[in-house]
Amino acid sequence: MNYAKFIDHTLLKPESTRQQIDKIIDEAKAYDFKSICVNPTHVKYASEKLNGSDVLVCTVIGFPLGANTTATKIFETEDAIKNGASEIDMVINIGALKDGRYEDVQKDIEGVVGAANGKTVKVIIETVLLTDDEKVKASELAKAAGADFVKTSTGFAGGGATPEDVKLMKDTVGDALEVKASGGVRNLEDFNKMIDAGATRIGASAGVQIIQGLESDSDY
Repeated sequence: MNYAKFIDHTLLKPESTRQQIDKIIDEAKAYDFKSICVNPTHVKYASEKLNGSDVLVCTVIGFPLGANTTATKIFETEDAIKNGASEIDMVINIGALKDGRYEDVQKDIEGVVGAANGKTVKVIIETVLLTDDEKVKASELAKAAGADFVKTSTGFAGGGATPEDVKLMKDTVGDALEVKASGGVRNLEDFNKMIDAGATRIGASAGVQIIQGLESDSDY
């Protein structure tokens, strides 16, 4: 199995420079990662640099708070796809979820799914801010809205993925959606725990270290 294709090679720091974007592009091509995940401002540049490669460009919408209006998220999504994004990682309206305004949350996701026009949509539920019941509900809403993945975290809210959350999310969505574990996946041990829990995509800035660890593993 090509575990490199489980990895979205990620650089979302606000201070990211073109030189750093070039570095993760080169690494993604060298290690054959599924995608690079970058902020929207870098999408057009990265897409042009990856032309002719099978490495995709993933970007983030409503990031990192999820508190943008649905109309803004829709515009961001359309703009990102126009600029070359193939995958969209959107943050839900976390406050609306906690209010119990589930219809608002679902419509927010549906707006992005519609704007993505068939491109892969991953729904970031920000597990560190949610109770287990809220994690289940958010995953159910993502499924009902027609998303492709539920994703654990932005990495900007003080916590990241845990195997327990990945399993809970996967148990909730079943085979209908996939699960992306993101935030705090820093080495091969972390990677394996997330895969064992049911994740089929890993968002990490440590993709190179993870694959190097796999390559040195006798079972790889």
